[in-house]
Amino acid sequence: MFKNFNELKKFVEENGIKIIDFKVVTLPGRWNHLSIPVERLNEKIFEEGIGFDGSSYGYSSIENSDMCFIPDLTTAFVDTYCKVPTVSMIANIYTVGKEEGRFSGDPRFVAEKAEEFLKKTGIADEFVIGPEFEFYLFDHISFEAKNNHQEVTIDSKQAYWNTNEKEENYGYKVPFQRGYHRDLPYDLNNDLRSEMTLKLESMGVDVKYHHHEVGAAGQLELEVELGEMRRMADATMIAKYVIKNEAVRHGKTATFMPKPLYGEAGSGMHVHMLLKKNGGNLFYDEKGYSKLSQEALYFIGGILRHSKALLAFTNPSTNSYKRLVPGFEAPVSICFATGNRSSVIRIPGYVKNPEKRRFEFRPSDATANPYLAYSALLMAGIDGILNKIDPTEAGFGPFDINVFDMPEEERNKIEALPTSLEEALEELKKDHDFLLKDGVFDEHFINNWIKFKYDKEVMKIAKVPSPIEFELYYDL
Repeated sequence: MFKNFNELKKFVEENGIKIIDFKVVTLPGRWNHLSIPVERLNEKIFEEGIGFDGSSYGYSSIENSDMCFIPDLTTAFVDTYCKVPTVSMIANIYTVGKEEGRFSGDPRFVAEKAEEFLKKTGIADEFVIGPEFEFYLFDHISFEAKNNHQEVTIDSKQAYWNTNEKEENYGYKVPFQRGYHRDLPYDLNNDLRSEMTLKLESMGVDVKYHHHEVGAAGQLELEVELGEMRRMADATMIAKYVIKNEAVRHGKTATFMPKPLYGEAGSGMHVHMLLKKNGGNLFYDEKGYSKLSQEALYFIGGILRHSKALLAFTNPSTNSYKRLVPGFEAPVSICFATGNRSSVIRIPGYVKNPEKRRFEFRPSDATANPYLAYSALLMAGIDGILNKIDPTEAGFGPFDINVFDMPEEERNKIEALPTSLEEALEELKKDHDFLLKDGVFDEHFINNWIKFKYDKEVMKIAKVPSPIEFELYYDL
């Protein structure tokens, strides 16, 4: 929003801004924030930064936790979710002490290094992506996980289970798993999605379209236009912020959990991608398979070759693997195809513009830290190009049919994605050299990520009995 401090200062004075807010991404991918009164705003903040405890963000041990953040003026936006007039901006993380400088594990810095590595290779100038945001909008959520009581209660006024509701029931309830593109009056959240869209547009995030998704209980989608990777990672954080806060403002609650409801459709975050060089689409070739260039196919080969390890970043929650189940629309088969939603890599058949010819990675979901997930996908693709990993020669397809319609013997030849976060973390342990090139990721960061996810999530959930286990085993 601003090119320099003077532009910020002038805007603050002319628009009556009272608070300056700084947002810093945590290791898992949430925003934390710190705010100052506008009277404390000065240029030194953008040179020296503000100190904070890095261990509380998941980045370092308690005995080595002093860090600071320096705000990025270009990311500033007016934060209308604060009652007091506020300008917010995203910050970069720095180390302090003996080795002062950019913190190598700052997700925004990882993304910056990945983009610089792409340019150094000479392959391309730009990695362009477009995420799709699927999420559920509920009217009520309550949950508890105590040693003597476990409960989750979810409600959505438009859901099929409310057909017998006695108050304010007009009969328009969305049938089970039949919500895709449902129109009014079934689509109760249409206007709210439009408000989310307009808010995002005003904040510089261009929305391609919005619609109701398959899940009857309020599953929705916002898809944004293609853009440069690091900017789209920022846009992902902004989109989640707007969607959640706009929902609360309207008395609802939004979740990006991949599988919040048993039996209902899961929510993913498909990532469309292409490379640009000298302004042109490097992935287009009129004569190539599905009009894709050899570079695009190598890029696909790299992603598929490393897909099991990639899931530790693109699907980093235990809940992610309740969506990645064979036979549903979420893909688990490590292959590529045109227009095939059962494959890990899908080439959209509807994209006719040569400048936008691309493919999408379909397994990912929005529990990911976007900077890390997008960077890991880029590094895998670069590895594919550098090592000329042809996806067809590697046995990844193309399979232009529903994989689950294939004879079992043929289907079993196609490798599958990990079935749990623990398995994905084990794959990352074995396969991460491609991430270390040019210092984009480093061993310490990879090990910290694996330990963080294993200790804080995998082991925590492994110890807790679930209600379905009582149904299965209580009487044995």
